[in-house]
Amino acid sequence: MVIKFILITLLVFAAITTKPVIPLETSGLEGEWQLLHENIGISPMHMQLLHNDKVVMFDRTDIGPSNITLPFNLCRYDPFDSVLQKDCTAHSVLYDIRTNMFRPLSIRTDTWCSSGAVLADGTLVQTGGYNDGDHTVRTMVPCDNEFCDWIEFPGYLTEPRWFSTDQLLPDGRVIIVGGRRQFSYEFYPMGLADYFSSFVNSSSYLLDFLKGTSDGVIENNLYPFVHLLPDGNLFIFVNVRSVVIDYKHNQVVKYLPAITGEDPRSYPYSGSSVLLPLDENKLVEPEVMVCGGAQRDAYVDIKRDRTFARAVPTCGRIKLSDENPSWEMETMPLGRVMGDMVILPNGDVIIINGAGSGTAGWDNARDPVTRPVIYHPNNLPNTRFSVMQPTSIPRLYNSGAILITDGRVLVAGSNPNQFYNFTNVEFPTDLRLEAFSPPYLTKENAALRPVIVSLDEVVEYKKQLMVTFTVVKYLKLAKVTVRIIAPSFTTHSLGMNQRMVVLPEVRNVSFVGELLDRTYTIEVAGPSTAEIAPPGYYMLYLVHAGVPSPGKWVKVQ
Repeated sequence: MVIKFILITLLVFAAITTKPVIPLETSGLEGEWQLLHENIGISPMHMQLLHNDKVVMFDRTDIGPSNITLPFNLCRYDPFDSVLQKDCTAHSVLYDIRTNMFRPLSIRTDTWCSSGAVLADGTLVQTGGYNDGDHTVRTMVPCDNEFCDWIEFPGYLTEPRWFSTDQLLPDGRVIIVGGRRQFSYEFYPMGLADYFSSFVNSSSYLLDFLKGTSDGVIENNLYPFVHLLPDGNLFIFVNVRSVVIDYKHNQVVKYLPAITGEDPRSYPYSGSSVLLPLDENKLVEPEVMVCGGAQRDAYVDIKRDRTFARAVPTCGRIKLSDENPSWEMETMPLGRVMGDMVILPNGDVIIINGAGSGTAGWDNARDPVTRPVIYHPNNLPNTRFSVMQPTSIPRLYNSGAILITDGRVLVAGSNPNQFYNFTNVEFPTDLRLEAFSPPYLTKENAALRPVIVSLDEVVEYKKQLMVTFTVVKYLKLAKVTVRIIAPSFTTHSLGMNQRMVVLPEVRNVSFVGELLDRTYTIEVAGPSTAEIAPPGYYMLYLVHAGVPSPGKWVKVQ
């Protein structure tokens, strides 16, 4: 039996300070970029927003020294590290959105290309990695002091999980799917019987579908796209193929057609995917969207003669409730590989970061795509894409983007080099942190932007919820909706666990009076089931005339 043990490190780290950054009101319809920090010490390849408005960011430990030191000489000693056995630098930071400050965190085992999810109580569970970290589970409990840090459980996982995907389930567990040469799934936490019999792999379940998705020696079935569906089953997309599985009985319940074009979308061909918003005001019809990727021979061409094929310019949508689902294809204004798809509070999807040619991997891409594109899923075909303002910072391999509560998109990372390298390379390691403000934050929309002034912080399934809000200029004919968004664990162009639910309206907007501002209420109900919205913390937004309020944290239970 594998011995499980807990390594706890409680450190008091001095925060690195700078003045707070107030979200900008942009002046145009193409959004605006804002540099938050020139150097946060690491180049994050993983990010997770917690419900105290702090963002956990981390890289990998076998990369050599970072640019931020662990305090009090609390160095990491790892005889298995292939680069640096004694490392006195941090490979994780905790960033506070409200104060624009960050502090180093301590990781002891290798988190390279790992995965994560947030439990119903708000704890970040982070799984797998490389070398001494491939069987490790790590947790981070949110705190508002300077004491919280990573807690590590080496040897917890049944199988080595490197390039796997995590999804929170309706019962509060996390399913961990795939990984390099791992054609199976397992759960966190494992059951008591599984825990004591894990030496016979009883807690790992073979998924034959994963076995048949690699193209010979090319592993383009890493980081599967996994989405929880409203019926409780899982959508899994790998390479060009997808299925719906009943994970409780380890059965494929529906085989779906290959995405049109036959160009791979999984790592290292690295497209991105979202489950489009679920609207409980009408019949819920789950629809998955996959965008970008690389041409089928792109990875081989790079390794053979350093030829960088143009990235795939298409997106595919598939409605899984159809009797015979099929892919509806669209063409993006800009081809993109390694893009991040982030659901915005108004239901649009921003596609950000990435390259115009090549694949994921060290020095495998060229032509950075610096312009985000916003996709409007409810518009008519051929009117769904809007091109945004470019950034001046290339965001290539190992970059990421997440939504934060005020409606901005936080962007960090980019290190297409094997180690931290700042000179004599075409695309140096990047340590800068920036934010993109979408067009709904323009000053022209200020009068339409609602502000939530009161609501219950606990949202119960099917129970009524009153949201009170103010807005300077209420439009009587405008649609008002209340939405919740689960924050994603983002790495390698994949936002794990990201989902939006539009809450069902019970009573329309009512004017209730005027003190300093005109005040209104709307009554909605909590999500109908845990399959629609698994229990946990969500950002709640009220959207008026397409303009979202700043978000409020609620706990769905």
